Amino acid sequence: MKRLKIKSFLGTAVLAFLIASCTDILNEEPRSVYEPGFFETEEGVRGGLTSMYAHLRYIYGNAYFYNTTQTGTDEATYAQSADQNFLVMDISGRGDITPETSRADVLWGNSFNNINTANGIIENGETVGISDALIAEARFFRAFDYFMLVQTFGGVPLDLGAGELAFNDNPVRVSSRNTVPEVYTQAIFPDLLQAVNDLPDNPRITGGVTKTVARLYLAKAYLTFGWWLQNPNNIPTYPETSRSDPDGNDAQWYFQQAYDVATTAIDNPGPFALQDTYYDVNWAPNDRNSEILLYADHTETSEYYNDSSLTYANGGGADNFAVWMMTWNYTVLRSSSSNTEWLGDIESVRREAVQPLGRPWIRMSPTIGAITNTFDDKTNDSRYDGTFTTVYRSNIDVEPAISGPVYNANGMEVAGGDPILTFLDEEPATPIDYSLPPEQGANVGAGVLPGRPDFVIGPNDISRRVYPGLWKLGVYRTDSGNGLGQPNAASTRPFNIAKFSELYFIAAEAAVKGATGSRSARELINVIRARAGMWRWDNSENEERIEDNSAEMVAATPSIIDIDYILEERSREYFGEGYRWYDLIRTQKWEEVAGSYEIAGDNYGDHTPQTVTRSIQPYHYLRPIPQGQLDALDMSAAEKDTYQNPGY
Repeated sequence: MKRLKIKSFLGTAVLAFLIASCTDILNEEPRSVYEPGFFETEEGVRGGLTSMYAHLRYIYGNAYFYNTTQTGTDEATYAQSADQNFLVMDISGRGDITPETSRADVLWGNSFNNINTANGIIENGETVGISDALIAEARFFRAFDYFMLVQTFGGVPLDLGAGELAFNDNPVRVSSRNTVPEVYTQAIFPDLLQAVNDLPDNPRITGGVTKTVARLYLAKAYLTFGWWLQNPNNIPTYPETSRSDPDGNDAQWYFQQAYDVATTAIDNPGPFALQDTYYDVNWAPNDRNSEILLYADHTETSEYYNDSSLTYANGGGADNFAVWMMTWNYTVLRSSSSNTEWLGDIESVRREAVQPLGRPWIRMSPTIGAITNTFDDKTNDSRYDGTFTTVYRSNIDVEPAISGPVYNANGMEVAGGDPILTFLDEEPATPIDYSLPPEQGANVGAGVLPGRPDFVIGPNDISRRVYPGLWKLGVYRTDSGNGLGQPNAASTRPFNIAKFSELYFIAAEAAVKGATGSRSARELINVIRARAGMWRWDNSENEERIEDNSAEMVAATPSIIDIDYILEERSREYFGEGYRWYDLIRTQKWEEVAGSYEIAGDNYGDHTPQTVTRSIQPYHYLRPIPQGQLDALDMSAAEKDTYQNPGY
């Protein structure tokens, strides 16, 4: 069998957004274009399923969509080289989020094509002899896309031109939005319930959807709709509608359903399980491990199937380039070939295709609070070490090698693999000396400590220009040989979308909201915290660390768990993975948690934290309908105004 590469497929109703898609998930015969009638064949339906997996990579790993899920939260702000794509999302006076500037268009533009493909598969699958299990995959993806859309934009169209949830084969220029309850009760919940019933326990292919991932999204949708019904901070919805369930259930019913479905999935995991250590979850050689339920896949073996260059990427299309955004320009670090005078002539940390390094873009940076408060325990809890690159090590020994000797801070000699710059876990007892001028070695504004050959920066001293990188999303290649590899290519790693661990968080959050069952919120969270206390490797020290701090982690858990603690734990577990904005808007805690933050400025050597206030308004809880959508509608100006979310 040959792999199928889908170039494009016909059929969207709202706008005729066409996307390029490919995958190496399924094995079928190549075909370049789908016509509507093609879905009336078994080959067409199977090809459509392949495209549904492929569409994930046009959303997840896309840095502009990633930016909308992170920038403006307590986890991330814009960095020194940010353009307007990133500045506006911070909501801190650097521009406004508008229908033209919001990059949530990435989600809108790629989801409706996929939804229409799902409609075609669901309508034709049984007729052409496709099993219920395969049709359930389409049901899952239709629900998945609608769930992402309804969280992001509010109510969205169920009718793409041929009737609600019907396959449309003619582009149309008019559209009407359904309400939030209609999207949940007519599309998301029925599709996911059917997917849970019909999907297998074990994936039919590597990375295929299963009962467990369907249960996760069903539980999460129940949880999210429960919050929507409750609306604790009176956040407006659109299109305007009463905060009521068409089926007559209240918020508490939905919280209980979320708990029950999540705990059922925990008890019936199929092939999925938590990894033994947090490090193993995100360690690149262990990608596609048992904890990962869904991912947007990539490959280093073929540009054709990767749908992205393996040598140089521009950041677009199917490129997985999200991690570039929070990677500062470590390549400006310099060491010296002399220990008697500072020459600054050695580029001691070169751009390399390895997990701690990769390609710098400097578009996003973590906030100081994320470093100092979210990850307050850096001794017992392995998640800070398993999230960030905090030590930038010399790679002068990597081909083409740089001959030594090489000298660094305090005129001390360093070799390949030795630290050149360290972001300290805590402020040292001896104050960091930041007084050295750049020509004496601190060319990135770092400081020195007595007896240390590495330059250092304290946790309260990070800036928009120099900050720890995001190790967990870092690149990984097996084809670099003894050299630096291809650090200018997009990442060929899968971008993780859903993890088995989140089932514990969903059940715990539902328990906090009043759901009852055999496990308390504290017991559920402590499963995750106990795992976080297990170490097998120390990234900052670059050495094995066999250590069990699970008892200390469990003991430190508050006796009473509230939603604020759930959110703190979620950030420790999923920092920088694209969860944060959705977590904060679901719980309506965005302004409370992220209304202000601290970070130093744009310049090397700037270690003075500035407190920045964001102007997060209730209408910001929905992203604007993209301007491209509005421009393509053949509707009056008044109708387009009604179509758009208020405030934009």
